[in-house]
Formats: sequence, structure tokens, C-alpha cells
Amino acid sequence: MPSGPSTAARTPFVLLVVVLLGGGLISLLLLNSALNQGSFRLNELKNETTELTDEEQALQRDVDDYAAPDALERRARELGMVPGGSPAFLGPDGKVLGEPSVAAAPPKPSPTPTASAPADPPPAATASPGPPAGAAAGPGAGPTGTAAGPDPTATAPTTSGR
Repeated sequence: MPSGPSTAARTPFVLLVVVLLGGGLISLLLLNSALNQGSFRLNELKNETTELTDEEQALQRDVDDYAAPDALERRARELGMVPGGSPAFLGPDGKVLGEPSVAAAPPKPSPTPTASAPADPPPAATASPGPPAGAAAGPGAGPTGTAAGPDPTATAPTTSGR
């Protein structure tokens, strides 16, 4: 019996099986790579979402700080606004209810030195640059001739609890 014809019939079958197994392994490798790439992208997006959420919360805290009543009052006073007087209301029939009054500016406190701080500190002790010693002090000048700024001992606005 010759062995030639049976070997020739097996070779295409073995090649087909090897090609199918190789193709399957390559497709599994490509699928695994695609899944890993998707996993990395998902991780990047989660990190970006976390960063954006933190930024949003920080911005919301800033908005809440600016919207707090004490911050609004302080900013209004800086702009020269004063509390309003008593209001008047219009009724549905057009009748005026109440006596309107003009808003009056509260009296400005006079700049007086406190007992705990000396009236004229030595020139080397002043940290902020001011006008020279012989310069005329303008309106709003403090006892040492420097412009009065925000109170450094004032407390920062509180959050609204959000």
C-alpha cells in the first residue's frame, strides 16, 4: 500500500486547523487589546469627571460665599450703598400705603487710634508703603497718613452650609 495519497489528503486539513487556531489566537489578542484600551480610556474619563466635580464644588462654594448676606452687605457698603428707609406700598386700587422715607447714610466713624495701638508707629515698623512723611494726607487717610484699607482683623465670610 502506498502512503502518498493519505498524506496528501491530511496536509490541507492540518493547514486549515493551524490557520484557524492562529486566526483565533490573533483575534483574541486583538479583542483583549481593544478591551484594555477601553479600560484605560474609562479610567481617564473617571479621573477627569472627578476633577471637574471638584472644580464645580469649589466654584459653588465661591458663589455661596459671595451670596452670603454678610458678604453682600460688605460689598454694598464698599459701593456706597446704604440701607433703605421705610417703604411705601401701592394697593390694588392705586392708594399709597405707608409713608416713604429717604435712606440716610449712617454716620462715618472718626478715625481715632485705639488704646492698644500707638498713635504714630516708628517708620521702620510700617509694612505698607505710604506717602512720604511731609506729604498731605487725602480724604480717607488714617492717622499715619496712609489710605485706610480693608480691616485686616475682619473675619472671612462663612459658607451657607451647602
